[in-house]
This record gives sequence, structure tokens and C-alpha cells, in this order.
Amino acid sequence: MSLEQLSYRDGATALTGWLARPSGPVRAAVAVFPTFMNTTPGVEAKTAALAEAGCLALVADFYGPDAPHNAESAFAAMERLRADPLAMRRRLRAVLAVLADIAPGVPQIAIGFCLGGMAVLELARDGAELALVASFHGLLATPMPANAPIIPRMLVCHGDADSLVPRRDVIAFWEEMDRVGADWQFMSFAGVEHGFTNPLTPAQMPNPAFHPVADRQSWAALMGLIDEVAPAAA
Repeated sequence: MSLEQLSYRDGATALTGWLARPSGPVRAAVAVFPTFMNTTPGVEAKTAALAEAGCLALVADFYGPDAPHNAESAFAAMERLRADPLAMRRRLRAVLAVLADIAPGVPQIAIGFCLGGMAVLELARDGAELALVASFHGLLATPMPANAPIIPRMLVCHGDADSLVPRRDVIAFWEEMDRVGADWQFMSFAGVEHGFTNPLTPAQMPNPAFHPVADRQSWAALMGLIDEVAPAAA
């Protein structure tokens, strides 16, 4: 399935998303937040799978004209984005506004991988009116913890050996979610590292962290929840 380029904006910043449309009725509109490398073949494959399941899916653009071309520049771009948490949340919400225009009246969902996994949790903490958020190997710590009830259901898929997420961040996340009464599910895979859903590294070489079982089971959990919040037409 080919993805179509879609231009949108966050204020003065021009952004480029990649849209996958289902062949039939739209059951849900899904914002797909990619890794710190922005869109990649792995993320695009997941987006296409969502469209095949009846969802309109849009890969977000974190960076706009400053989109990185290698891992080093991507890391620097990510750090600039994260340096202003409020501006980052506005950037994330720009995608939701686009989806609401394209597919009004259907449930909105946000999923993300790596930086994108952190992004969807930030949207939930920010009060976004989503039906569901799903984080795959996303960072759990935040400079702005939730201080009000969280609206969407939450799925967090985590590798227990993730070197970027110490155990204290996991426990702090659980406690944060409990304080605000969130409806959360946490899948933790023993011995699994960061990036377990992606078979390739940013350099398009085999990814030693890829874990096909964790990838398959976490995706199945997402699809099960989508079936609950946005059932397919009979």
C-alpha cells in the first residue's frame, strides 16, 4: 500500500505527514507517531497495516524542514523538540486536528514507537480526547506528570531490558497513572530491549533488539483494543 503525502502546519512550521486510507469505511482515525528518526519503513508498514484493518492512519512529522538524515542529526533534533515540553505537545496536537478534519465523527487513536511512544503518553497526560493511546518501547518519564484524569484507554508495551527506561521510571509511571485513575494496561517482555518492533536499525541494518514475539504480541494487543473502542462494521 502506498502512503500519500499530506502537508499540515504547527503554527509557522510546515510539516509533512504520510497518510494511509482504508479501502472501505473508516472505523477510526489513528495518529502514528514515529521514532526519533521520523518516518521509517518499519513505521510505514505498521501504518499500512492499520489501514488494512479499516483505520485511516497518518504518520506524524516531528521536525518539519529540519527533518534529520542520520541518527546523529536525529538525536539532536529530538533533544531540541523535547527541550520545550509545551511546544512539543502543541506539535503533537497539530496531527490530531488534521485527522479530525479528514475523518470527523470517528474515534481518534494515537500510537507511537520510541520517541513516538513517549509522545502519545504526553498527549494522554495533556488531556487529549482520544479513545486509545498505545506506546511501543516509549520513554515513560515526563517533565509534566498528569494532574487530572486521563481520558483515553492506555496500552504500554515495554521491553523489561530497555536500557533507556530504568525500572524506577516504570514504577513511577504506574504510580502516576494510579494517582489520576487512568485506565492502563502494561505489557512487559522479559529480556527484551528498546526498539523491539523494528527489524531494522536507523541505518537499515538488522536490528539486534528486534523481538518478533514481543512485536507480534504487542501488536495483537493493540488490535484487540481497537476492536473494542472502534468495532469494525458488521
